[in-house]
Amino acid sequence: MGTIADQWVGRRARPSITPAPTSRIPRVRIGRPALLWWGWAAALFLLYATISGHRQALVRTTGYDLGIFEQGVRAYAHLDAPVAPLRGAGFNLLGDHFHPLLAALAPLYRLFPTPYTLLFAQAALLALAVVPLARQATRVLGRRAGHVIAFGYGLSWGIASAVGFDFHEVCLAVPLVSYALEALARRRWRCAVAWAVPLLLVKEDLGLTLAAIGAYIAWRGPRRLGLATALLGLVGSALEFKVLLPFFNPTGAYAHAASLAPAHHSLLATLAFAPLDAVRPEMKATTLVLVFAPAALIALRSPLALIAVPTLGWRMLSTNVFHWGTAFHYTAVLMPVVFAALTDALRPYAAADDPLARRHVRASLATVAAVTLVLVPSFPLAQIAHRSTWRTAPHVSAVRDLLRLIPDGATVAASNRLAPQLTSRTTVAVFPTFPVHWELDATDGPIPAPTAQWIAYDRVPAESWPYPPGHWPYPAPREEEEYGRALSRYGYVLVAQKDGVSVLRKGPGVSPSAWLSRTP
Repeated sequence: MGTIADQWVGRRARPSITPAPTSRIPRVRIGRPALLWWGWAAALFLLYATISGHRQALVRTTGYDLGIFEQGVRAYAHLDAPVAPLRGAGFNLLGDHFHPLLAALAPLYRLFPTPYTLLFAQAALLALAVVPLARQATRVLGRRAGHVIAFGYGLSWGIASAVGFDFHEVCLAVPLVSYALEALARRRWRCAVAWAVPLLLVKEDLGLTLAAIGAYIAWRGPRRLGLATALLGLVGSALEFKVLLPFFNPTGAYAHAASLAPAHHSLLATLAFAPLDAVRPEMKATTLVLVFAPAALIALRSPLALIAVPTLGWRMLSTNVFHWGTAFHYTAVLMPVVFAALTDALRPYAAADDPLARRHVRASLATVAAVTLVLVPSFPLAQIAHRSTWRTAPHVSAVRDLLRLIPDGATVAASNRLAPQLTSRTTVAVFPTFPVHWELDATDGPIPAPTAQWIAYDRVPAESWPYPPGHWPYPAPREEEEYGRALSRYGYVLVAQKDGVSVLRKGPGVSPSAWLSRTP
């Protein structure tokens, strides 16, 4: 009887002689399987929305990044440029990352102007990506496999890490990639391109993912279409990096150029050491393994896995340590690739008329489910089982009570975790870099004169902040120093204080010149 591989090659070489069985097709096109796919999407949406919504309610979200994105979408909703004061005075977010597709959320935000709108939209978009993944798995592997793929994707650590840290533009890319991969698997080349082209409007590096999709099409399908798509992706990303981002950035340069700077003095050395640099230090190698771990590494046997190379490449070669690990949103766009590649890798075994091949498929899917269960407790989806997620601590109650004292429309300098509690109704900058104008003093020279009407300062950072206390974005000693200056020198008065949270407002009748005469 020949090997499984020989049988599969034979089937592909003689499609007219041994066509794929058609008895399953009617059962996966309409009816109950559609309820399966959309039922998984609905369940995952509820899970993601619950976790992200409770993080906002418990003051665990941050100005960096939920507050920043809300300011950008809020500006879009009022037909303004996406300026985010949290990112800097007059800072246009299109100069930080190129994500004009965020404007698609503006109508929804105009109806519901709250940070929950962004969090729930992200939950819906991440959940939506399960539909094409489960549909394709059901089509080629069977209904049980569709359940396993949906389970594995929905609870994967890459999606969990995105849900567990604010809102990010990459949520728009996840369903686009997922639908494009389904089209690739079904050899619907033009459809795949249609789904993938909008990636250029989500983030500047995703043009490289579009180029990878184009390369796959050129390899497996119409060469001209694939090459044109790859060229569009490369040119689009280059244009965004070199022209559009510097144009919108106040400094006239790409904001994150330092993170992507070559690690070596010459291009030749950078290319020569790139394979080693991609796995050093150990954190990088761990992340590379974990990316494909939800698919039990089986996805690596499919050429679809190559579509993950651009994102993994820039992350592992970046000089920013946060790009190397498993936290934040950076891996979310890779999860559809991993599970689409898993389905594609198992497809020939499911098509082979051999009991051993079918047993291999069942064992592989069981392993995927087991790995998913093992990884879940280590990542943010496990928060739903934590008691702290379902109770309101006294500190949270203090934050809610004190922030009500700040009127709508005010300008506020707020601590990082207080910012997203205020961005929907005030103009917020992050404390202690509250907006200032500079005045000259005969003795001290230039002195900052704060312009924020209110200050909301929290001395008790939430435990879920991903950086150690006293580190990025601003060291705690500086916050205490600026808080003292606000009271003693800049003319602010303490309005209320409770459980480490202070609300200050600019004192009545105090002019900038009076601030300059005060001693630190």
